[in-house]
Amino acid sequence: MIKFGGALAFFLALTILSAKAQTLQSFDVQARPFEQFRIGSDEKQFGPLEFVGGLEMTGGSRDFGAWSGITISPNQTDFVGVLDTGFWIDGKILRSETGAPVGLSARLQEILNEAGSPIKQKWQADAESIARRGDEFLVGFERAHRIDAYKVDASGTYIFQNTSDPDVPLFELRSNRGFEGIGVAPKGTPLSGALVGISEKSLDKSKNIMGFVRHDHGSSFEFSVVRTGEFDITDLGFLPNGNVITLERRFNIASGVAMRLRHFTASEITAGATVDGEILLEADMLYQIDNMEGLSITTDEDGTPRLTIVSDDNHSLFQRNLLLEFRLTGSLT
Repeated sequence: MIKFGGALAFFLALTILSAKAQTLQSFDVQARPFEQFRIGSDEKQFGPLEFVGGLEMTGGSRDFGAWSGITISPNQTDFVGVLDTGFWIDGKILRSETGAPVGLSARLQEILNEAGSPIKQKWQADAESIARRGDEFLVGFERAHRIDAYKVDASGTYIFQNTSDPDVPLFELRSNRGFEGIGVAPKGTPLSGALVGISEKSLDKSKNIMGFVRHDHGSSFEFSVVRTGEFDITDLGFLPNGNVITLERRFNIASGVAMRLRHFTASEITAGATVDGEILLEADMLYQIDNMEGLSITTDEDGTPRLTIVSDDNHSLFQRNLLLEFRLTGSLT
């Protein structure tokens, strides 16, 4: 049994609305906060990262789970995410007085295609990443590799706007190893306003991970990320200065699942470049992790970056829906 140390010992019953076949279904989700990241330890500092807290979430609907991407508003309360089963999840993060996550209020609705209908085929509905650009939400899909743009109408429905291909040769992308990480660089930084994508495990000729940068004015270029330690990239986020943090995952039968965070300076991401990065954190099954897939970076009132990470439980009885938060309090090289 996993111990939750001094975590708040209560469950928050949450109502989530599920839009399926134009019918709203309500169901309860229970969120249990925990304060320990390393199981059995009250340690808070992990390299440059300070653990803020986490949530373990269970739901009463088969549609809740498989959380693959998240973006959080600057207020650190409102969020929008995607499930790789073809659903949006949006709502609010509930916080304690110290800012730690203690629960969620949320709703689910199916992702619509350009005809305004739910995407029924799994190979077309495999939403893996999300980024916000102004009033648009960009969603990266695997298998049927593409990036679709959506806007929210007055009723709160996400309406399809347009679609585009990733800026790499599509024939080089593996079917289930496409662009799990996309993000929009902050204005005024080296990649100002550009859409950046890094694939999960589509490799170039040198066995490095493929990525691209697409500028607002339409030009684009490719770059690569060094693959090390058998880690695959599951998401990316931007620090306020435009530097990139990648969320990475490793899985094998012998050691189970592991999570890694890596830091890259924006100035090294140039046309044709192969970039490596500084490892900020690596955690295995001794820590409160699962199949961590979604990353969003916001900024606390004191200017400290906050990383929020969510897991994809694959709707498996042997996996968990987790939300983890860290503050980047240490210095980076």
